[in-house]
Amino acid sequence: MSEEEIRQTQRFKVGEMMVEGGTPVLTEGAHSAQLFTVLSGLGIRYKMLENGRRQVLNFVFPGDLLGLQAAVMGEMGHTVEARGKMRLCVFDRAALWDFFKSSPGRSFDLTWLAATEEHFLGEALTTVGQRNAEQAVAWALVKVYLRATQLDLTVSNTMTLPFKQQDLADALGLSLVHTNKTLAKLRERQIATWRDGTLTVNDLDLLAELGLTTTQAPPRRPIM
Repeated sequence: MSEEEIRQTQRFKVGEMMVEGGTPVLTEGAHSAQLFTVLSGLGIRYKMLENGRRQVLNFVFPGDLLGLQAAVMGEMGHTVEARGKMRLCVFDRAALWDFFKSSPGRSFDLTWLAATEEHFLGEALTTVGQRNAEQAVAWALVKVYLRATQLDLTVSNTMTLPFKQQDLADALGLSLVHTNKTLAKLRERQIATWRDGTLTVNDLDLLAELGLTTTQAPPRRPIM
């Protein structure tokens, strides 16, 4: 960013906040006066169905923008919940349109982030519909691991993963039992192990091959 773009972003920013694990940052159906950028910590996005079941849409990482949907559409179509302690940068939703007018370069960054989110959801839908359980779990672990690596959240081949296995099951449309059995197979083959809040990937290339994906790093993301 240029110095002027930094100043424009700082004017848009109203502060920072900390939330504890399990705290809803944004709630489905609610009107939010704020937008957030995740500075640290992980979380999940999900929708609740009328029968009480939950669909996890994706996992939230540092650098992700939260609340743009409510800023544009008027209310949130999903809930965002922290998994572990999360630090957020807070922006004033009411200033969004002035921000677009005064900072076209940074506005493009916002649009890029929204388009990237849409692209990921398309890939996730393909996974749910066309990959079998082993392929889907492998695909998800590769995506999570590569994103964490890009953010320097991995040490050697290990990262802290505060999600629950139920979160993964709900993201992939699988039962918890099926998810656990699939993870056990990956562990027995010494490809990847997820246990006690830690993910270890022993063979990323093989994991990607199983997941019908690649080990190509995600594109560099602008940060708000």
